[in-house]
Amino acid sequence: MTTSLHTSMSLDPLRLQNALDEVHHAGMPGIAAEVADDGEIWRGSAGFAEVTTEVPMSPDLHHRVGSIAKTFTTLALLRSAETGLVDLDQSIGHYLPELVPGQRGHAVTVRMLANHTSGLAEYLPSIYDSLRAFPDLARTSPRSLEENRFTRFTRRELIAAGVEAPMLGTPGQPPGMYSNTNYLLLAELIELVTGSAAEDHITTEVIVPAGLNDTYFPTDTALARPHSRLYESWFSMADPPRDFSEFDMSWVGPAASLVSTAADLNRFFGLLIGGELLQAESLAQMQRTAPVRSFEGTMIDYGLGLHRRNEAGGTFWGHDGSVWGGGAITMTRADGRRQMTILVNRQRWNELDDSGRPVPHAIDGALEHLYSLALG
Repeated sequence: MTTSLHTSMSLDPLRLQNALDEVHHAGMPGIAAEVADDGEIWRGSAGFAEVTTEVPMSPDLHHRVGSIAKTFTTLALLRSAETGLVDLDQSIGHYLPELVPGQRGHAVTVRMLANHTSGLAEYLPSIYDSLRAFPDLARTSPRSLEENRFTRFTRRELIAAGVEAPMLGTPGQPPGMYSNTNYLLLAELIELVTGSAAEDHITTEVIVPAGLNDTYFPTDTALARPHSRLYESWFSMADPPRDFSEFDMSWVGPAASLVSTAADLNRFFGLLIGGELLQAESLAQMQRTAPVRSFEGTMIDYGLGLHRRNEAGGTFWGHDGSVWGGGAITMTRADGRRQMTILVNRQRWNELDDSGRPVPHAIDGALEHLYSLALG
């Protein structure tokens, strides 16, 4: 399904829709997109938001967007820095000595948390080992996802698992290692300096002022508003993919539990990159990148809560994110004139080879083709 809102010559609705259809036919249950060029907007979708009843996918449906929440968290943090509540170059041990004690707390700064150069480990492997809470690549089983669908974690429990694990690098030294532990610590810091729950503060200081009427942190395991269903394949170990739309998101909290729509994400990143949500120096700091290794092992240029992606059409800024069964990517060109947000409702579709590495899937190539078209 395609919707054109004053499309310009630089937006080709037919090619964009064909690219969405290609992703769907490659095995994605549902996919939706909003692409903007110099104020002109195209929206499209393919496949289903709910497979059994064949409810059509739509960019207007609410969607779990995962780690895109990190940009929102960083924006709230930088606003606190602008008012003097937070010093980005102060150690996290200064603010939260009970959470990151000793030399480690002194060595890791707030800035290192925001750009993933802290060296602190991701907590997920640790909570698997101690609580058998989630599967990991070595065990390749989706069973514990089902078993822990409604498991409630405390943020400090997760932070402790990450902080107590062996360091993955020297603080401040690239390449960094992507870690949710960093952003749960930033949520704790925001609560310390503002006196409000992190999700409430981000809502009040970021989401509401930006006019994002369909963006929120859920307060229940299910989403009350019309939303896409989310289908997890766990490297083809779940066949057919299992519906994990309903899940207790305390396992990531404000680091990745955000819900939004394609239009809201494009609006937010357009305002951010356009300099309307932060002072110029704060935005410049967000865009100072370091190499960071992702969970998948690829290198990304990561600033403070922002990815940089260089394309033939220019330099783009944004973030991607995934949860069990769902994912999203949103990118805005540095001049603000070109934007892309893509929402998908299947994750970990690749099989694993004998070494545990994902085997290329037709969805991968179809998505890259879509990105290249959408980014102009």
